[in-house]
Amino acid sequence: MSQANNYDVCVVGSGPGGYVCAIKCAQLGLKTVIVEKEKMGGVCLNVGCIPSKAMISAAQFLHRAQHDASDMGIEIQGDIVVNLPKLKKWKDSVCDRMSMGVNQLLKGNKVDIIIGEADFFSEQEVEVKSSKGKEKIKAKNIVIATGSRPIEIPGFKIDEKSVLSSTGALDLEQLPKKMITIGGGYIGLEISTYLCKLGVEVEVLEAGPAMLSGVVDKDCVKVIERKLKKLGVKVHLNAFAKSVSKKGKSTEVVAEIKGKKETLIADKVLLTVGRKANSDQMNFKKAKVNIDSNGFIAIDKQCRTSNNKIFAIGDIAGQPMLAHKASHEGVLVAEVIHGANRVYDVKGVPAVIFTDPEIASMGMTEEECKQAGYEKLKVGKFPFAANGKAVSLMETDGFIKIIADHKTNVILGVHIVGPEASNLISEAALAVEMGATLEDLALTIHPHPTLGEAMMEAAEATLGHAIHMINRPIR
Repeated sequence: MSQANNYDVCVVGSGPGGYVCAIKCAQLGLKTVIVEKEKMGGVCLNVGCIPSKAMISAAQFLHRAQHDASDMGIEIQGDIVVNLPKLKKWKDSVCDRMSMGVNQLLKGNKVDIIIGEADFFSEQEVEVKSSKGKEKIKAKNIVIATGSRPIEIPGFKIDEKSVLSSTGALDLEQLPKKMITIGGGYIGLEISTYLCKLGVEVEVLEAGPAMLSGVVDKDCVKVIERKLKKLGVKVHLNAFAKSVSKKGKSTEVVAEIKGKKETLIADKVLLTVGRKANSDQMNFKKAKVNIDSNGFIAIDKQCRTSNNKIFAIGDIAGQPMLAHKASHEGVLVAEVIHGANRVYDVKGVPAVIFTDPEIASMGMTEEECKQAGYEKLKVGKFPFAANGKAVSLMETDGFIKIIADHKTNVILGVHIVGPEASNLISEAALAVEMGATLEDLALTIHPHPTLGEAMMEAAEATLGHAIHMINRPIR
């Protein structure tokens, strides 16, 4: 074993939290090393956020060519063939490009990179096992950014052959004829939608009484339910998967659906019932780092763990398990280590689900507003069907919904289901974070013709006087 290398900061994990933290530390003049056991960029860039968006983009392109092009007068002669190996190669090239970009950014900022698996050796040292053997790293500060992994349920062992995780579903060698998705959360619905558009028959088993229950606005979910039905995706609610077995070339799932036992047959099963923090790794006891009752590393508002010199960020440090939250925490931790008096203090974290249409939200739902003590609310919607840009795109499903305090008109939550919701939500994120009012949005001139105009009109609708829809009378 080589002797300990001394650093100001050692970051373990190179996902959106880890690599951002390492770069910021280096920019602040701190001698920094990052340890990654697989590929730079972590789960997000290599087997999560980026590859899923690449496949969703390709599937949407195919779907529009098949269903919308002729209405626009673009006649495509013959069948459109999906060359899956070529599509997979393109998807991999997108991931590789992003991963190499992270690698170059780290090197450009003079961050030392070690590829290997890290375990705590002591409270200020990690031991890294790599192809070169073992080496010790001693650091004044250590940042844990080791993320999460898919949850398995009893009887369903992920083998990436018959039972797939999201990783396997984004790396298929050939398309199955039928897929059973267990879990109607955002990961399951995103992957189910992309596979459906590529021609796979999809059936979803959701244990709860509704899809995306407690995750997004109920009105937004209704739009997704209608679109999934239109696409041919069969959704079972109150459905509990009990067992899976191989039957020849097929896979058999036994489920209890609304109290009745049913047997479903498919080629593949996709298990997407959530993710759990990798808090059972790295020998945290040696570092005197505490784990909470939910399996996350316990942290304070500066992301410090029970060990004052060790920080935790991203999925391993708690909900929401979102890449952009991890990046925000990464910058915060770097500045705290450098001496800044910063704390994690946000009004909300924007969330996006890349279904068809997309869902995006910022702030509270109506139910959450009432739980927070807001007795009276102003709630308004503006439909994309009344937006010229959406009509020209042939993407008119959905709306923008704004919730505001009845007394002050301060915006409490914005929920979007519709085209480019993932891009439109950033304006809402700024509005909620800065404590903007309905008038702030309504009186801001938005360019025409754009989807962004719908945000202005939604604010007007919440006030009762949108121009491009019939409102209740102004009072």
